[in-house]
Amino acid sequence: MNIDPTAPLPAALTLGCLACVAGLLLADRAGSGWGRVVMKLGASSCFVGLALALGATGSGFGQAVLAALLLGWLGDALLLSHRPQAFMAGLGAFLLSHLCFAAAFLGGPASGGAMAVAMLGALAFGSGVLRWLGPHVPAGFRWPVRAYVVVILAMCIAAAGHASASGRWAVLVGALLFAASDLAVARDRFVQPGFVNRLWGWPTYFAAQLLLAGSVAGRA
Repeated sequence: MNIDPTAPLPAALTLGCLACVAGLLLADRAGSGWGRVVMKLGASSCFVGLALALGATGSGFGQAVLAALLLGWLGDALLLSHRPQAFMAGLGAFLLSHLCFAAAFLGGPASGGAMAVAMLGALAFGSGVLRWLGPHVPAGFRWPVRAYVVVILAMCIAAAGHASASGRWAVLVGALLFAASDLAVARDRFVQPGFVNRLWGWPTYFAAQLLLAGSVAGRA
């Protein structure tokens, strides 16, 4: 199914998501709880809608990406709460989201050579992240956080393989932006809370989801 990403509905959903992200940053800055809920879920609903508008249900790749985006929507809702139980549930939703993205990438063409190179980079990056977070993560969160880091880096490796084989480099950019946004979440939760984390974390996260949602266009 070949749908133009610049058609009126996809374009409107993309602009709607970006507008909600701007509103989310303003709500965060102002300390508006209801504003955060409305704007965050509005932005998340827009990236799910974008995938649907681009024909996600018409291909196996699109269906896996849509499942990942829906899990991301759930994770976004859960992480609106500061309770530890909600954080763990949100972590689980995003872990499953990364697995769905990885399944989508590996279900299509993938370059083993590119994945091998990406794995070397992921090992170095992941080791650095875990050393950085180690002193700050409470004991009860350590293994879930380690598992999460492994899964998101595996998703990035799969994205590198798929992008190299298919020429769809937006997939890799989206995966890397997703990983970058998770650093903002980790810093805010475990290292140094503050608006600055969300100032760069929200734009990278929602840009990642828009790119990954857009990757369903033109899939057979």
